[in-house]
Amino acid sequence: MAEFDVLIVGGGIAGASLGAEIAGRSRAAIVEAESHCGMHATGRSAAFWLESYGGPDVAKLSAASHDFLERPPEDFSDRGFLRTRGAVHLTRDELPELPNGVRSRVVERGELELLVPGIKSQWRRALLEPGCADIDVAALHSAYLRQFRLNGGTVSTDSALQRAAFRQDAWRVELRDGSSISASILVNAAGAWADTVAEACGVRPLGIAPKRRTMVQLRVGHSGLRDLPLVDDASGTFYFKGESDRSIWLSPHDEIDSDPCDAAPEEIDVATAIDRFEQVVDWPVEAVERSWAGLRSFAPDRKPVYGFDTDVPLFFWCVGRAGLASKPPPPPASSRPHSC
Repeated sequence: MAEFDVLIVGGGIAGASLGAEIAGRSRAAIVEAESHCGMHATGRSAAFWLESYGGPDVAKLSAASHDFLERPPEDFSDRGFLRTRGAVHLTRDELPELPNGVRSRVVERGELELLVPGIKSQWRRALLEPGCADIDVAALHSAYLRQFRLNGGTVSTDSALQRAAFRQDAWRVELRDGSSISASILVNAAGAWADTVAEACGVRPLGIAPKRRTMVQLRVGHSGLRDLPLVDDASGTFYFKGESDRSIWLSPHDEIDSDPCDAAPEEIDVATAIDRFEQVVDWPVEAVERSWAGLRSFAPDRKPVYGFDTDVPLFFWCVGRAGLASKPPPPPASSRPHSC
């Protein structure tokens, strides 16, 4: 039986980043149920660094992460992970309130037309958040896994946790392939599967709720879009950003209840996204180049869950980091329970 100080269940950005911090100071391993780490939420993220996202508590964490993401240590990466594009928060009514300390300014119609050419007349003003930046998720995730391995960490894929029990001051873990692992601390970084993993370990679930988010890549009849700001609305019903000269990434900002699964987009959600987009700008939609979906996992209070379980010894939660929002958006047309 392999023995470790810390066993992390889940090799996405949550498990990989935690592993990179503790490897070298403890014998650590990551077990990942899929054939490669980051297959689900991490690998499907349209991630951007937006300090105002998630409300005042999460904004502090975002602000603290900026310098590391922009200028990581040389032994971690030879380049940064951010590409600044700015964000334009549109509104038909009152301007949104951002957390204290977030740099922003009001944009009136004239400047708004320069920032978002072809924007329709009902959008008269916006709040500009200039610090918004794309995050190179693939490079960041790879850097964490590389750091983890360089410091002695072990990664095992196709290694789903089947069951675990805490006995004689250690966790005894059985994997799908029939092998067993012993670890002093068990970390649940399983994302959408977090409650499933908890139940397999005899731990009371926290009510982590996976919700499907749809993304669409559109080719449109307008050029010069690669550096387009992130454009969203204060009501939380859409966002889009430039991807290439004539294509954008678009989401209806949906949160569709889902079982943990290999998420896929549904036609109604793609259609909803396009309809909302066409109410913002006059760029003709020429083609849906591709679409995909991922699961964002929400704790009941919609904040990150990080720490030891209060009832079960040495069981550590590291989940809910993708499901951040100060309040939920209005439900889209296809809001319904969904199983995969």
